[in-house]
Amino acid sequence: MPSTFLGDCSLMTQDLIVYSLFMGYAIAFMVGLATIFTWVERKQSAIMADRIGANRAYIRIPFTRVKLTCMGLFHGLADGAKMLLKENFTPTTYDSFCYNLAPWLAATPVLLVFAVVPFGGVLMPGHFFEAGLLRDFFGDRAYAMQVASLDAGVLIMLSISGIGIIGIMLAGWSSNNKFSLLGAARAASQMISYEVVMGLALISLVVTFGTLDIGQMVRLQSGQLFGFLPAWGIFQQPLAFILFLTASIAENKRVPFDLPECESELVSGYFTEYTAMKMGLFMLSEFITIVVASALLVTLFLGGCNLPYLNDGGFLFPGGSQILLPHLAVVLLQVATFLVKVFITGCFMVQIRWTLPRFRYDQLLSFGWKLLMPLAAFNLVITALVRWFTLRMI
Repeated sequence: MPSTFLGDCSLMTQDLIVYSLFMGYAIAFMVGLATIFTWVERKQSAIMADRIGANRAYIRIPFTRVKLTCMGLFHGLADGAKMLLKENFTPTTYDSFCYNLAPWLAATPVLLVFAVVPFGGVLMPGHFFEAGLLRDFFGDRAYAMQVASLDAGVLIMLSISGIGIIGIMLAGWSSNNKFSLLGAARAASQMISYEVVMGLALISLVVTFGTLDIGQMVRLQSGQLFGFLPAWGIFQQPLAFILFLTASIAENKRVPFDLPECESELVSGYFTEYTAMKMGLFMLSEFITIVVASALLVTLFLGGCNLPYLNDGGFLFPGGSQILLPHLAVVLLQVATFLVKVFITGCFMVQIRWTLPRFRYDQLLSFGWKLLMPLAAFNLVITALVRWFTLRMI
């Protein structure tokens, strides 16, 4: 018994170390990319409008006159410092507890959704080097690079993402401001409408892959279609990809779906009465949502961490030629592939924000219920029929 207990404690220590690193990486990934996207928002819009954009914030090298501007990258840090140092003004509210709770309810679910997103392939720390402490400590233990590997990952993702609307509704109601309340009401009806479209698009994908496990979906996208085309979800479900992308932008309340916080009508919408870091949480959660939505699009439709012809042993090209790579190189390639895909997808979402005009509110709801909803239902029916016919032929 004592030796068995000590062995179990050793395995728990290994798992604790690995999953602690996964959680730390996930938080750094989301917050770091969200900060970079604040810069992309400024710089990309400036390029589109033939302007210079953010270029004033800098860090001076000590004892020199050299100023590092890095093309405006330090503006995100300046914004964060400004939010932290501003006065936290609290108005007379309907409910101070709900007023203070709302920013956390809006931001926390966004972070939790990423727990079910695989950001790499299979990690085997003991195989990084041929011999050494890592080999002795981890042995042949393998870990899916995912904070929470759940069989029903799609359902968990949908259920957690729906919590964010509670924070927005609490913020709008508790602020005791008519603009905030109107923004919260708009956000609730908009997010409920487009969550239905997102759910139907995801069901079509679940029917196609035959699993609710997001990690398994990524693995099923590692092959080829017709011998040359990557088996990514976008090629198997192109309409579901368009529907999911549109619903993701609407869920994030960005142009052309920014009716809940449009400055020309509602000041700042549901967070008009928030200041300092409470307002910063609402704004940061918006950019983190871009990261998470991009990560979900990459995971479900763009192959996740899969690179064409890359497997656990290296590159295997058509015809039988291959390039063998050490396990550490494969892991780094997969993590870098996922990161680059998410960044490019996020930049594309920012591009949409600065390209399209805002809907009227009746147009926004009509677009969701009268166009996207029938398309999503039609796509699901066709997918189910094709799946049934395919299984019947086998």
